Amino acid sequence: MKNTTKKILMAVAIAASGLFGTINQASAVNYMPLTGRTSQPIGHAQFCQQLPQECQVRSRSTAAPTLSRKRWTDLQEVNNFANRSVQPVTDQDAYGVEEFWTYPKSYGDCEDYVLLKRYMLMQRGWPESSLLITVVKQPNGDGHAVLTVRTDRGDFVLDNLAADVKLWVDTPYRYLKRQSSTHSGRWTSIRDPRAKVARY
Repeated sequence: MKNTTKKILMAVAIAASGLFGTINQASAVNYMPLTGRTSQPIGHAQFCQQLPQECQVRSRSTAAPTLSRKRWTDLQEVNNFANRSVQPVTDQDAYGVEEFWTYPKSYGDCEDYVLLKRYMLMQRGWPESSLLITVVKQPNGDGHAVLTVRTDRGDFVLDNLAADVKLWVDTPYRYLKRQSSTHSGRWTSIRDPRAKVARY
């Protein structure tokens, strides 16, 4: 099992090295336009009640970290590891309720993948202010959650429905809101200006 995991991580590192060279320098379109404070998702509010320390972090510095080759590899490895390790199961099937955000053990839904990836990246030294839970709409109208990672080259997305880490503008979703970079318990609305994105 250890050898298999090691081989997977090595393969991801090699692929990540090649992809890193194709990332363009940052431009305005690489960053999500934010429009101000908005409501907190009910699932996150309940998560904060259970783990209040997770939602009381205030960040003094919100500068986006430099996307070095090592950090790009971090994103690829964490996204792939979580996507392979967690079995997708709806909250209704797992807990008998529509929304229940928690750290996954061996199964979970989209928000649980996000929480795991966020935690794993913080363990690798990423600042909490750059790792933001984000709510989107899929092309079919279903709600979904992804992890937005703020960097000096743009806002990248880690998604349990996709193997590749992509700039937010290269995904098919309509972006609605995300965690504030200055306060982990608050949320900010997103103005998605793209024409060809998911609609309600």
